Amino acid sequence: MAINPITSAAILGAGSLGTALAKLLTPKLSPIILVSNETSCADGINRNHRNPKYLTDIPLASHIRATTDHREAVGHPLVIFAVPTLAIRSEAEKLKAAGIPNDVPLLTCAKGIERNTGERMSEILREIFPHNPIAVLTGPNHAEEIANDLVTCAVIASEDAQLAAELQQLFTLPYFRSYTSNDLAGAEIGGAVKNVYAIAAGMAHGLGLGDNAVAALVTRALAEMTRLGTALGGHPETFSGLSGVGDLIVTCFSEHSRNHRVGLALGKGQSLEQAVQSLGMVAEGVPNTLSIHDAARKAGVRTPILDAVYSVLYENKQAAAAMHELLNRDPRPETS
Repeated sequence: MAINPITSAAILGAGSLGTALAKLLTPKLSPIILVSNETSCADGINRNHRNPKYLTDIPLASHIRATTDHREAVGHPLVIFAVPTLAIRSEAEKLKAAGIPNDVPLLTCAKGIERNTGERMSEILREIFPHNPIAVLTGPNHAEEIANDLVTCAVIASEDAQLAAELQQLFTLPYFRSYTSNDLAGAEIGGAVKNVYAIAAGMAHGLGLGDNAVAALVTRALAEMTRLGTALGGHPETFSGLSGVGDLIVTCFSEHSRNHRVGLALGKGQSLEQAVQSLGMVAEGVPNTLSIHDAARKAGVRTPILDAVYSVLYENKQAAAAMHELLNRDPRPETS
């Protein structure tokens, strides 16, 4: 399918990532429409050219406009999904009801696996939009740094090589470099699973286990991610790239990582409810621990770090006890 020239875009989601992507694409696209589910957020962007709730210190160009009406996404040659994973299906249904044409590319930036169905985000979009070209943007991409024009690299994964190449050109700026991949499964699984391991790394930091312990934990998390990801259809080499180890590193160590901050609070003795409330934003690793744990059990893959996080979040185990159990498992070869 021929791809129409991408001269404007609609971004579903006016949170931190949607706002950052609108800012990033300002030199390339006009207009850019942010579709928000909060009237006050949309009004603030249109009135003051700043998001009143997310990344509030980032000025937005005059050709960035916000709305709460999904029908305003229709007519743009690209639609970007920058919403949490729990909202992907409902946002897709709203977009479909708005009458989006079959030739418009859909780009998802959400990182997760849907509970009950076990579907990745691109699979949900393919189910709802059987004819539209679909791609994924992923990698070590914290919105706070993208919005401030700090150097960032990303992966654009799609089974449509022409679409991937077009989006690569769009997402190439002096401070933003993108690579292409045809491994949709691997790119999405890496982006989803790393959130769970960031909670584990946060717990280790909160417990004061030290840098040696956290380095070992993240290294073993990469091995576990690769084992699970390949069982779920990803290519092994993908997990040594930006959407695998790259995203894992930034999410496990960055001060911007919501999942790390949740784990840190748990390690310091807070309850899950307290940790999430103090965050004030969605930490994808919390709901995704459920769906990824389900997927791992169905695939029959050994995932001790994932299981430890699951036990803390959903079985009321203390973080210290979960970490103690991880360290006291039976010895085994590193590569098995």
